[in-house]
Amino acid sequence: MIQLHIGFLIYPGVIQLDVMGAYQVLAFPPNTQLHLLWKELTPVVSNEGLTFTPTTTLADCPSLDVICVPGGGMGQIAIMKDPQILDFLARQSKTAQYVTSVCTGSMILAAAGLLQGYKAACHWAFRDQLRMLGTEVVPQRVVIDRDRITGAGVTSGIDFGLTLLGLLCGEQVAKMAQLMLEYMPEPPFNAGTPQTAGEDVVQPLIQLGQPLFDAFWSQTRDTASILQLQS
Repeated sequence: MIQLHIGFLIYPGVIQLDVMGAYQVLAFPPNTQLHLLWKELTPVVSNEGLTFTPTTTLADCPSLDVICVPGGGMGQIAIMKDPQILDFLARQSKTAQYVTSVCTGSMILAAAGLLQGYKAACHWAFRDQLRMLGTEVVPQRVVIDRDRITGAGVTSGIDFGLTLLGLLCGEQVAKMAQLMLEYMPEPPFNAGTPQTAGEDVVQPLIQLGQPLFDAFWSQTRDTASILQLQS
Protein backbone atom coordinates (compact mmCIF):
# COMPACT_ATOMS: atom_id res chain seq x y z
CA MET A 1 0.00 0.00 0.00
CA ILE A 2 1.48 3.33 -1.09
CA GLN A 3 2.15 5.78 1.73
CA LEU A 4 0.53 9.16 1.15
CA HIS A 5 2.03 12.28 2.69
CA ILE A 6 -0.55 14.98 3.48
CA GLY A 7 0.58 18.29 4.94
CA PHE A 8 -1.54 20.88 6.77
CA LEU A 9 -0.06 24.34 7.05
CA ILE A 10 -0.63 25.67 10.56
CA TYR A 11 0.17 29.17 11.79
CA PRO A 12 -0.65 31.54 14.65
CA GLY A 13 -4.34 32.39 14.44
CA VAL A 14 -5.34 29.45 12.23
CA ILE A 15 -8.96 28.32 12.59
CA GLN A 16 -8.66 25.02 14.46
CA LEU A 17 -11.67 23.30 12.85
CA ASP A 18 -10.42 24.25 9.38
CA VAL A 19 -7.51 21.96 10.22
CA MET A 20 -9.08 19.26 12.33
CA GLY A 21 -12.26 18.56 10.35
CA ALA A 22 -10.28 17.39 7.35
CA TYR A 23 -7.45 15.98 9.49
CA GLN A 24 -9.88 13.69 11.33
CA VAL A 25 -11.21 12.29 8.06
CA LEU A 26 -7.86 11.87 6.35
CA ALA A 27 -6.33 10.14 9.37
CA PHE A 28 -8.70 7.20 8.84
CA PRO A 29 -6.78 5.03 6.33
CA PRO A 30 -3.50 3.49 7.56
CA ASN A 31 -1.55 4.60 4.50
CA THR A 32 -1.87 8.34 5.12
CA GLN A 33 0.90 10.10 7.03
CA LEU A 34 -0.28 13.52 8.16
CA HIS A 35 2.06 16.42 8.85
CA LEU A 36 1.39 19.66 10.71
CA LEU A 37 3.69 22.19 9.08
CA TRP A 38 5.17 25.40 10.42
CA LYS A 39 8.44 27.30 10.32
CA GLU A 40 9.55 25.88 13.66
CA LEU A 41 8.56 23.02 15.94
CA THR A 42 7.43 25.35 18.70
CA PRO A 43 3.69 25.22 19.57
CA VAL A 44 1.26 27.32 17.54
CA VAL A 45 -1.86 28.82 19.11
CA SER A 46 -5.03 28.77 17.02
CA ASN A 47 -7.56 31.57 16.64
CA GLU A 48 -9.67 29.85 19.30
CA GLY A 49 -6.82 29.44 21.79
CA LEU A 50 -6.10 25.75 21.19
CA THR A 51 -2.45 24.79 20.83
CA PHE A 52 -1.06 22.80 17.91
CA THR A 53 2.36 21.18 17.98
CA PRO A 54 3.97 21.14 14.52
CA THR A 55 5.34 17.78 13.43
CA THR A 56 7.56 19.04 10.62
CA THR A 57 9.22 22.32 9.75
CA LEU A 58 8.85 23.82 6.30
CA ALA A 59 12.57 23.21 5.70
CA ASP A 60 12.34 19.51 6.60
CA CYS A 61 8.99 18.84 4.98
CA PRO A 62 9.01 15.88 2.58
CA SER A 63 7.55 16.07 -0.89
CA LEU A 64 3.80 16.05 -0.27
CA ASP A 65 1.07 14.22 -2.14
CA VAL A 66 -1.41 16.76 -0.78
CA ILE A 67 -0.82 20.23 0.60
CA CYS A 68 -3.76 21.71 2.53
CA VAL A 69 -4.04 25.33 3.63
CA PRO A 70 -6.66 26.15 6.29
CA GLY A 71 -8.07 29.61 6.87
CA GLY A 72 -7.48 31.87 9.83
CA GLY A 73 -8.50 34.95 11.73
CA MET A 74 -6.31 38.02 11.99
CA GLY A 75 -3.26 35.74 11.86
CA GLN A 76 -3.96 34.99 8.22
CA ILE A 77 -3.13 38.56 7.22
CA ALA A 78 0.56 37.98 7.97
CA ILE A 79 0.57 34.63 6.15
CA MET A 80 -0.82 36.15 2.95
CA LYS A 81 2.26 38.39 2.67
CA ASP A 82 4.89 36.04 4.08
CA PRO A 83 7.37 35.21 1.26
CA GLN A 84 8.65 32.11 3.05
CA ILE A 85 5.17 30.63 3.26
CA LEU A 86 4.18 31.62 -0.27
CA ASP A 87 7.42 30.22 -1.72
CA PHE A 88 6.95 26.97 0.19
CA LEU A 89 3.42 26.54 -1.19
CA ALA A 90 4.59 27.31 -4.70
CA ARG A 91 7.38 24.72 -4.47
CA GLN A 92 5.17 21.98 -3.02
CA SER A 93 2.47 22.65 -5.63
CA LYS A 94 4.84 21.66 -8.42
CA THR A 95 4.95 18.04 -7.28
CA ALA A 96 1.81 17.57 -5.17
CA GLN A 97 -1.00 15.46 -6.55
CA TYR A 98 -3.54 17.87 -5.06
CA VAL A 99 -3.26 21.49 -3.89
CA THR A 100 -6.09 22.20 -1.48
CA SER A 101 -7.60 24.55 1.07
CA VAL A 102 -10.41 24.96 3.56
CA CYS A 103 -12.32 28.20 4.20
CA THR A 104 -10.23 31.34 3.60
CA GLY A 105 -7.17 29.18 3.06
CA SER A 106 -8.05 29.58 -0.63
CA MET A 107 -7.02 33.23 -0.30
CA ILE A 108 -3.56 32.14 0.85
CA LEU A 109 -3.30 29.81 -2.15
CA ALA A 110 -4.37 32.69 -4.39
CA ALA A 111 -1.77 34.98 -2.78
CA ALA A 112 0.84 32.36 -3.73
CA GLY A 113 -0.38 32.54 -7.34
CA LEU A 114 -1.88 29.05 -7.21
CA LEU A 115 -5.55 29.74 -7.96
CA GLN A 116 -5.37 32.15 -10.88
CA GLY A 117 -7.52 30.67 -13.65
CA TYR A 118 -9.06 28.09 -11.30
CA LYS A 119 -12.50 27.68 -9.78
CA ALA A 120 -12.49 27.59 -5.99
CA ALA A 121 -14.62 27.75 -2.86
CA CYS A 122 -14.29 30.09 0.10
CA HIS A 123 -16.18 31.14 3.22
CA TRP A 124 -19.29 33.04 2.12
CA ALA A 125 -18.16 36.29 3.75
CA PHE A 126 -14.89 36.42 1.78
CA ARG A 127 -15.90 35.37 -1.74
CA ASP A 128 -15.56 38.89 -3.16
CA GLN A 129 -12.03 39.15 -1.80
CA LEU A 130 -11.07 35.85 -3.42
CA ARG A 131 -12.48 37.06 -6.76
CA MET A 132 -10.18 40.08 -6.52
CA LEU A 133 -7.23 37.65 -6.50
CA GLY A 134 -8.03 36.26 -9.95
CA THR A 135 -10.04 33.21 -8.89
CA GLU A 136 -13.44 32.12 -10.22
CA VAL A 137 -15.41 31.67 -7.00
CA VAL A 138 -18.05 28.95 -6.89
CA PRO A 139 -20.61 28.97 -4.03
CA GLN A 140 -20.38 25.27 -3.21
CA ARG A 141 -19.26 23.27 -0.16
CA VAL A 142 -16.45 21.63 -2.14
CA VAL A 143 -15.07 22.63 -5.53
CA ILE A 144 -12.81 20.43 -7.67
CA ASP A 145 -10.95 22.02 -10.58
CA ARG A 146 -8.29 19.72 -11.97
CA ASP A 147 -5.74 19.24 -9.15
CA ARG A 148 -7.18 22.02 -6.99
CA ILE A 149 -9.72 21.03 -4.32
CA THR A 150 -11.16 23.72 -2.08
CA GLY A 151 -13.69 23.68 0.73
CA ALA A 152 -15.97 26.51 1.79
CA GLY A 153 -16.36 27.75 5.36
CA VAL A 154 -15.02 25.90 8.43
CA THR A 155 -17.31 22.84 8.76
CA SER A 156 -17.05 22.12 5.04
CA GLY A 157 -13.61 20.76 5.90
CA ILE A 158 -15.31 17.46 6.75
CA ASP A 159 -17.02 17.33 3.35
CA PHE A 160 -13.75 18.37 1.74
CA GLY A 161 -11.89 15.63 3.61
CA LEU A 162 -14.33 12.94 2.51
CA THR A 163 -14.18 14.15 -1.09
CA LEU A 164 -10.39 14.11 -1.08
CA LEU A 165 -10.28 10.72 0.64
CA GLY A 166 -12.53 9.30 -2.08
CA LEU A 167 -10.13 10.54 -4.75
CA LEU A 168 -7.04 9.26 -2.95
CA CYS A 169 -8.26 5.92 -1.62
CA GLY A 170 -11.55 5.17 -3.35
CA GLU A 171 -15.21 5.73 -2.57
CA GLN A 172 -15.49 2.65 -0.37
CA VAL A 173 -12.79 3.89 2.01
CA ALA A 174 -14.38 7.34 2.13
CA LYS A 175 -17.76 5.82 2.97
CA MET A 176 -16.17 3.76 5.73
CA ALA A 177 -14.63 6.92 7.19
CA GLN A 178 -17.99 8.68 7.07
CA LEU A 179 -19.64 5.78 8.86
CA MET A 180 -16.90 5.63 11.47
CA LEU A 181 -17.43 9.34 12.17
CA GLU A 182 -21.22 8.89 12.11
CA TYR A 183 -21.29 11.93 9.89
CA MET A 184 -24.97 12.61 9.15
CA PRO A 185 -25.53 16.28 9.98
CA GLU A 186 -28.86 17.31 11.48
CA PRO A 187 -28.24 20.90 12.66
CA PRO A 188 -30.69 22.28 15.21
CA PHE A 189 -31.09 25.51 13.24
CA ASN A 190 -31.38 26.28 9.53
CA ALA A 191 -28.89 29.14 9.69
CA GLY A 192 -25.83 27.76 7.89
CA THR A 193 -25.95 30.20 4.97
CA PRO A 194 -26.83 33.89 4.70
CA GLN A 195 -29.90 32.95 2.69
CA THR A 196 -31.32 30.59 5.31
CA ALA A 197 -30.18 32.60 8.34
CA GLY A 198 -31.86 35.84 7.29
CA GLU A 199 -30.78 39.43 7.69
CA ASP A 200 -31.64 39.52 11.40
CA VAL A 201 -28.77 37.05 11.92
CA VAL A 202 -26.45 38.08 9.09
CA GLN A 203 -26.16 41.77 9.93
CA PRO A 204 -25.27 41.39 13.63
CA LEU A 205 -22.64 38.82 12.65
CA ILE A 206 -21.13 41.16 10.06
CA GLN A 207 -21.02 43.97 12.62
CA LEU A 208 -19.33 41.67 15.11
CA GLY A 209 -16.70 40.65 12.57
CA GLN A 210 -16.19 44.07 10.95
CA PRO A 211 -12.57 44.53 12.14
CA LEU A 212 -11.65 41.18 10.59
CA PHE A 213 -13.49 41.92 7.34
CA ASP A 214 -11.80 45.33 7.07
CA ALA A 215 -8.35 43.81 7.65
CA PHE A 216 -8.95 41.15 5.01
CA TRP A 217 -10.14 43.76 2.49
CA SER A 218 -7.02 45.82 3.05
CA GLN A 219 -4.67 42.86 2.61
CA THR A 220 -6.63 41.59 -0.39
CA ARG A 221 -6.19 44.90 -2.19
CA ASP A 222 -2.44 44.85 -1.48
CA THR A 223 -2.13 41.23 -2.63
CA ALA A 224 -4.16 41.86 -5.78
CA SER A 225 -1.81 44.72 -6.69
CA ILE A 226 1.23 42.46 -6.25
CA LEU A 227 -0.30 39.70 -8.37
CA GLN A 228 -1.10 42.18 -11.14
CA LEU A 229 2.51 43.37 -11.17
CA GLN A 230 3.74 39.76 -11.37
CA SER A 231 1.43 38.82 -14.27
